[in-house]
This record gives sequence, structure tokens and C-alpha cells, in this order.
Amino acid sequence: MKDVTQLTEGWSLRHGEESLEATVPGCVHTDLLTAGVIPDPFLGRNETDVAWVGRRAWTYVRDLGHDSAHERTDLVFDGLDTAAYITLGGRPVGRTRNMHRRYRFDVTGRTGRLEIRFASAYDEAAAVRAVTGERPNVYPEPSQYIRKMACNFGWDWGPTLVTAGIWRPVRLEHWSTARIAHVRPLVTVAEGTGRVEVRLAIERTAQGRGRTLRAEARVAGARAEAELNGDEAVLRLEVPDARLWWPRGYGEQPLYDLRLTLSDEEGGPLDTWHRRIGFRTVELDRSADEHGTGFTLVVNGVRIFARGVNWIPDDAFPSRVTPERYRTRLTRAAEANVDLVRVWGGGIYEDDAFYDACDELGLMVWQDFLFACAAYPEEQPLRGEIEAEARDNVVRLMPHPSLVLWNGNNENLWGFRDWEWEAPLAGDSWGEGYYLGLLPRIVAELDPTRPYTAGSPWSGSWDHHPNDPAHGTHHSWEVWNRQDYAEYRASVPRFVAEFGWQAPPALATLRRALPGERLAPDSPGMLHHQKAEDGNGKLDRGVARHFPLPEDDFDRWHYLTQLVQARAVAAGIEHWRSHWPVCAGTVVWQLNDCWPVTSWAAIDGDGRLKPLYHELRRVYADRLLTLQPGAGGLVLAAVNQSAEPWRTTVTLRRTGADGTTVGEAALDVTADPRAVARIAVPEGLVPDERSAKEFLVADAWEPARPAGAGSGGGAGSGGGLRALHFPVPDKDFAYPRPRFDVTLEPVPGPGDRVDIVVSARTLVRDLLLQPDRLGPAAACDSGPQTLLPGERTRIRVHGCGTLTADAARAALFCVEPA
Repeated sequence: MKDVTQLTEGWSLRHGEESLEATVPGCVHTDLLTAGVIPDPFLGRNETDVAWVGRRAWTYVRDLGHDSAHERTDLVFDGLDTAAYITLGGRPVGRTRNMHRRYRFDVTGRTGRLEIRFASAYDEAAAVRAVTGERPNVYPEPSQYIRKMACNFGWDWGPTLVTAGIWRPVRLEHWSTARIAHVRPLVTVAEGTGRVEVRLAIERTAQGRGRTLRAEARVAGARAEAELNGDEAVLRLEVPDARLWWPRGYGEQPLYDLRLTLSDEEGGPLDTWHRRIGFRTVELDRSADEHGTGFTLVVNGVRIFARGVNWIPDDAFPSRVTPERYRTRLTRAAEANVDLVRVWGGGIYEDDAFYDACDELGLMVWQDFLFACAAYPEEQPLRGEIEAEARDNVVRLMPHPSLVLWNGNNENLWGFRDWEWEAPLAGDSWGEGYYLGLLPRIVAELDPTRPYTAGSPWSGSWDHHPNDPAHGTHHSWEVWNRQDYAEYRASVPRFVAEFGWQAPPALATLRRALPGERLAPDSPGMLHHQKAEDGNGKLDRGVARHFPLPEDDFDRWHYLTQLVQARAVAAGIEHWRSHWPVCAGTVVWQLNDCWPVTSWAAIDGDGRLKPLYHELRRVYADRLLTLQPGAGGLVLAAVNQSAEPWRTTVTLRRTGADGTTVGEAALDVTADPRAVARIAVPEGLVPDERSAKEFLVADAWEPARPAGAGSGGGAGSGGGLRALHFPVPDKDFAYPRPRFDVTLEPVPGPGDRVDIVVSARTLVRDLLLQPDRLGPAAACDSGPQTLLPGERTRIRVHGCGTLTADAARAALFCVEPA
């Protein structure tokens, strides 16, 4: 049987004459940080002080001895970052130039000093550029010339921290006769029967050649065997009455253990392989219709509106992301009613722990191949690396039932058309051959059970603009960059794969990241932790369209920018969900951050929830009530993504700013399963479009939610869903001076939980508790809520220690009159 020795201990990091203890897996930055050689690059403006690290060569060293009776010993790397020259006992072992691949080297009988010499990523990129020639890039960094996490070179939300190191596990594998080289399980289901076609490839030692071997596969009580006289075999298994794996909200996520054993002629085991699989079908409906060209995921025959988020690497140093951290972050996504996570193409193919968690949580995974915002040469040495990388990762990830889509790139097809690349390229290769040729061929060959799309955005062919909202996937960035968020309602794309709005992180996150700084929107640390072009200008303009821009009041600016972020994303999702099935999904940019920064994230770099997170939970719920203005008048839309009909009574109230009811009606509404009911608001209930003193409230009352669950849509006392329509911007509306009472009610049971009970005396618009103002570890269960006079809400808080009503009131913000 194969023996494995993990090589986690005894490493040192050397540069010149200096040497320090190294942690493997890890990277140069984390080792230097542990040793106190560099300051924390996430704090203040330290990022610029450590830029030298990425421009130097580094060497990892350890003594390697092994005593094995096996015929063969392999040195196996799950990840080397990036351009490395490996020697053992002073003799060459191999070279690498790809962070995204696994490597295996035969070191049978060899011992001595193991050295892994990492070149500077900048030097490697320069060497490749000298061969291939120049290519355009959105950023002034050479990410397109090296197969490395592109956002290491900086992004409009990320620091420039160019890493090097042994970033994934390394081990020795000792084996005899043969080993399992790779396994490709093609999992399908038809008429209730699950089928697994296990495609097995093995590697033999010299002594193992010519010997007859046996392979056995087992899953859910089914068993299949095959004899191997060569190096490949196919084993087929059938599972009657297989339970289907569903995305969350559509059913359960049963997983089955698939085990494969390779044995010699006498039945002695040589090697084993194990993964969990799930039975489900997935299709991508790209049919043409009267609206253009669709883009709808179909799982187990059910058409799905994808409630998605974009995922970036969760740390600028990804070796620090543990399985527990993956699960925490992804559980947060599931709790926000997300059902799809797009792994973005400027990052990494994540660790198996990421996909394991998605399998269990019912989160569909859209996986980009790793190309983003640049023109990529198609010549050697890159082409061979890219093919090997794609083959490696398709085989590694294909067992996961959560993986539903392969995507060729992020924004490169769009970039070629719109970003002035074509002229400077002058006919040079730029990646089209990867996205429309190489990658779809690899997916069709290795993983034909899943769909592939050439890019995001992509209209399906060059017959249409790559980012045409009527065809395929669309990235909606004009609104954030140049317009008010109300402009999301101007179109109905077929699938919105990226859109978003910025906001700063939580106050406690800023205070940790910018120690000693007097916070202001334009203070030095705040500007350093704002990477977007004119980011603060766009934030201010977004606020100013709705509110007077605060002067010399950072707390107010902070609240309003976070509120506008939540409102903007909600406005887009509510509009697009109300147009299902024409629009078949939204993927918010972005779920997470890789460091403390002002960004589009819903969860900040310290893991704190921004108000946007709570709004995602509301607007991505199975049932959503929304009021949508349009050319034909105001519409009430009841969005029902559940499997049951939604029958409810919606109370519409035309309401004065002082809380009086001007007009009222009750509508019986029925939304079919997985459908939207759209009803014109009666003319007498629609506030005048110029009215500064009236607004419309729609409430769908349902059984009361548990105390502390938060009202989500701000429905105040009781339970239910609420939608609001204000005809004029906040700065023009005649808000009363908000008045409300605050009391505290301890929550029985373990922990320091307490309900903050807010009772409104007036209209209180977008009441928001910022829990970290009560203590760095404090968190709450709800985001912005709007209360009418006489309503009250409970906000459950934990982690805040001893709390007073005055302290709670100081952490509460709401809209105030201009």
C-alpha cells in the first residue's frame, strides 16, 4: 500500500545570508511577518513598505531523508508559487512556472538538502514577455505573463502583495507496482437511476509493467470491477432510486461515498481513491427567444433564477484560509439565501475544502478558468502551462456536484471589443484561442457532464456585442461608475453576472486597520485602503443624489455610504427578480474581501457583516415583495421562488410623512411556484411623482417570526414582508425629525444576547444598528429597517458585553431631514 510522508516541518527560508524559520504551507510574506521582519501589510500604509518582498528571489530549504522499501518515491507538490527551480542533494529535480498546478517528481533513492528557489514573479513575467511580446492589461502589472493569482498584483479592491512560496501541501509518496494517477467520475442520473462512469488512469513502476491489476469501485452498495493490463480502465456503476442533489432551497444535498481500490494480482491493495459525489443533472439553456438569447441554469430539469455572489480569494495570502474559514464564509452566504457562488477568474482554483462546503450547503459553483482583465499570449511557454493547468483542475474538481458551470474568462472578450486592445495587438494573440478553442475542447473531453461558457460577460457569439444585455451574461458597471442606482431599472439583462456598489468596511475594521488615524473619507489611511479609480468620488456622488453630503461628520458619511450600497444592490436585484424568467440570475460583486478595504463586499476583510449582507438575505429570500416604477405605472411584484404557491393579502397604504393613512386597499395576491405575480397598483394609491409628503407602503402579513429574527424588509411589529416606494429622493422628502424609544430586553439562555427594542414615535427611515460600535466582537441579526409611527422592532445583539440603552441608541442611525 502507498505510504505518504507530509513535509510540513523543518523548513527554513533563505535570502542571501539570512535564514529564518518557515511554515509550510505558507508564503514568504507570512514567514517574514511571523519573524518580525516586515510590518503587517494590512495595516496603515505598510503595503508600500513591503513591496520589495515581491521583487526578490527566495529559497526554501530543508534536509530530506527517507528510508522506504517501496520501489518508487515521488516528491509531490500541491502548489508552488510560482517560478521555482528544485534541487535535491545539489542535483536538479525540476522546474515549475505555474501556481495553479500540482507537480510530481521522481526522487527514488535520493536524499540530502532539498532546495526550492523561487524567482521573483516580476523577473519571470519579464522573461516571458521578452518571448511573447507586449499585451494590454487593465492594470499596470504583468499578471498576464505568469500563471499566478492575478490579484496578487493588485486590483481595484486588493493590495499589491506579490507572493512566493510553498502555498499548498508538499509530501513524499512511496509506492510499488502501480498507483492511481487520476480518476474522472462522470456522474449522471436518468429516470431515477444514478450512473457513475469511473475513468481510471494509473502509473506503473518498471517492475509493475505487464502485470495484471484489478480495480474495484463502490458507491451506495453498487460495485464494479475491472482488470488492467494497460494503464487505463472504465468502471460503470448504477444506483437505483438515487437521491438527487439539489441547490439550497430546492431540495436536499445527499452525498455518496465513491471509493476506488487498485490491487495487485493477489488482491493486495496498492492505492485507494475516495471522493463524495452527488447525483444531479445540470444544463445551460441558451435558447433564442423574443427577448434575445437566454442564459438559464437548469438543475434536475428545474429552471433556476440564480441568487449569486462573486467570490474572490478570502485572503491576500491564501495559504492562511483554513477549511473552517471557508465553511464560515460560505455558511454566511447560504444564510443570506445565496444559492450560487462564482469563483472569479483573477483568483485561484480554491482548495477542495471550499467545494466540499458548497456540496454540503447546496451552493452551486460557477468556476472561472483563471484569466481576468488582460490580453493573454497564446504562445509558449504559456500555452502548454495553461493546457496542463486546465486539465489538472478539471479532473480535480469534477467530482463535486456543486460545480455546475465552467467559464472561460473574466471580461477579456468584452475587453478586446471595448477597451482599445485591438489596435495595439495588431493581430497578436490575446486569449481568444483559449476561450473559444482550447478550454471548451478540454471540458468536452474530460467533463462532458457540465456546460461551458466562453466568458463573462459573453453574448454567445461575435454576432452580438460581448456585453449585450439581451444576449447571455452581462456585467452592469455603468451604473456604479456614472449613474444613480435607479438606472438599474432601465434594462432587463438575461443574466447579470456582475454588478455592485462600494461602501467602507465596519468601523471596528477601520480602527484596527488604521490605528491612531483620525478617520475621515480622505484621511491618508482611508485613501490607501480605497483602490478603485475615483472610488471616493463615486461614493460621494452616489450619496449626494439622495442625501446632503455630510461635511466633517465621518460617522454620518460612513452610515450613508453603507446605506446607499445596500439600497443600490437591492434596487437591482428587486427589479431583475421581478422580471423572471426573462432575467435568470444575478451575481453580486462581491461576497468577501481579502483585506480591510473600501469595496463592493457584503462581508468585510475582518469578517464583519456590512448592511448589504442583511439586504442580500432579504432580497434573495424565496419570497420577495417589491414595488417597481416603470413606464406603465407602479407595479406590485410578488416574487415566489419556493416550490409552493404563495397566497397572501397585501395591504397597500398611501401614507403621509407624518404617518397618517391617505388611502388604503387590500389585494389578494397569488404567485405560482417559481413564478412572479405582477399587479398594477390602483391609481388612487400611487403618490404623485413630485410629492415630498407621501409614500406608498405594501405589507404582506404572515405568521410572526421568532423574536430577534429581524424584520428583514422593515415590517415593524409582527411578521411579514414590506415594500416601500418614495416618489422623490430622500433629500427632497419632508421627513420629520425621527423620534424613537430604545429599551433592552435580555435574552434567556447561554451567551450575552440582548434584544434592542426600538419603538417609533414618527416615521423612522432605514434604521440601522452598527453593532461593532458596541464592541469589536458584537454582531446583530438585521440591517436597515423602516418603521411607521407606533411600530417597533427587535434587533438581537450578541458579543457586546454589558450594554446600556444609551450605548445602544448611540450605535443606531437613521435617515434625517435635510
